Amino acid sequence: MEANRQQRPRVVVIGGGFGGLNAALHVAKGDVQVLLLDRKNHHTFQPLLYQVALAALSPADIAAPIRRAVQRKKNVEVLIGNAVGFDLERRLVRLEEGDTVPYDYLVVATGATHSYFAHEEWAQLAPGLKSVEDATEIRRRILLAFELAERESLLEGQQCPLNFVVIGAGPTGVELAGAIAEIAMHVLSTDFRAIDPRRARVILLEGGPRVLPTYTEDLSASAQKQLEKLGVEVRTNTRVTNVEPGVVYVGEQRIDAAVTLWAAGVKASPLGAALGVPTDRTGRVIVDDRLGVPGHPEVFVIGDLAHFEQDGAAVPGVAPVAIQMGQYAAKEIVRRASGQAGKPFRYWDKGSMATIGRSKGIAQIGKIHLSGFLAWSAWLLIHLIYLIGYRNRFFVLLNWAWQYLSWQSGARLITGSDQLPGWHSHHEEAESSAGKRAAG
Repeated sequence: MEANRQQRPRVVVIGGGFGGLNAALHVAKGDVQVLLLDRKNHHTFQPLLYQVALAALSPADIAAPIRRAVQRKKNVEVLIGNAVGFDLERRLVRLEEGDTVPYDYLVVATGATHSYFAHEEWAQLAPGLKSVEDATEIRRRILLAFELAERESLLEGQQCPLNFVVIGAGPTGVELAGAIAEIAMHVLSTDFRAIDPRRARVILLEGGPRVLPTYTEDLSASAQKQLEKLGVEVRTNTRVTNVEPGVVYVGEQRIDAAVTLWAAGVKASPLGAALGVPTDRTGRVIVDDRLGVPGHPEVFVIGDLAHFEQDGAAVPGVAPVAIQMGQYAAKEIVRRASGQAGKPFRYWDKGSMATIGRSKGIAQIGKIHLSGFLAWSAWLLIHLIYLIGYRNRFFVLLNWAWQYLSWQSGARLITGSDQLPGWHSHHEEAESSAGKRAAG
């Protein structure tokens, strides 16, 4: 590919997430040529993925085509492809197809993926939530579990227990557990004839001593209380030792599970290791105070892929960090390209929040701690503001308003396979337990 079109510095941004997209949009304000490279043609608003997984929103409501997002930036090109390596000395990005892309400045923002802690075989049994595909697969499994239970009850007269096990009580796990409890209690409660969805059990497992461990203890306790009010069984200090079809093991204890979901950990994108620079134990690239890597100040690593320490601690892998890093990298590149001196990056923590269910949530904004309806309302407003595209904001707001008034969601579609991993094991265990109770 041609290296310096119109003799302007070429900036290659890898990744169309929060960090990469913000970097591309802001660096395009300078006299540069920008190439935004991603494996997919859309940007996903990840904080709302759990609502797609629980049928509250459709994928198109939280995703925006990358080309539409940058269409007003005439100096930004979009390339769909998969970066697999680098030649830092020659300033080349290597693509899976064998092509190379030259750059003058490089921004790597490929994020993170699920970490199963050396148990990759669990991935098919306990999907995580990082993409639209993950969300629709989780939606399929949750809705299908209710349908299979209804079928068993109608055809065999057997009331099969429905256990939903969520592993990990960070923000994603808490949001998933709360949303599953709500959909069972309110949304699906009148849809079935042979089963009562309200009898479904939602079990949230956390290896540490409390849910939402990155929040203050008072907010963590508030979150657990709100979860338990929804009927979620919260089990802390509980480490999962094995996941098999239809069952989760905690040591010798067996927990039957119609659906198992993973929210227990992430690791950096493998592209970080391809840079050949120091990384931390999760694969994140250790960057300096300008988000650069040793020996190559023209290379920036941002977002969940970057290990950046501030005030003695690594900044968290959350969207606000990625956004600020992307904006900083863009400004730094423009400054350098115009011969100006740069300045170190510093993250401004504006606070954090999590939603637990309808009118339930927590928020930590400096010294201000909110819980319940106020936190939930703040969460809704902030996420609407950051959502890309007026169309998406309109339809998300419309869906939220409809669901608030009616307790109904319109995205309850089961697509893909009609098989549920571990369902037969789960059902057979239920029959065995029922037989033992009858014999007793």
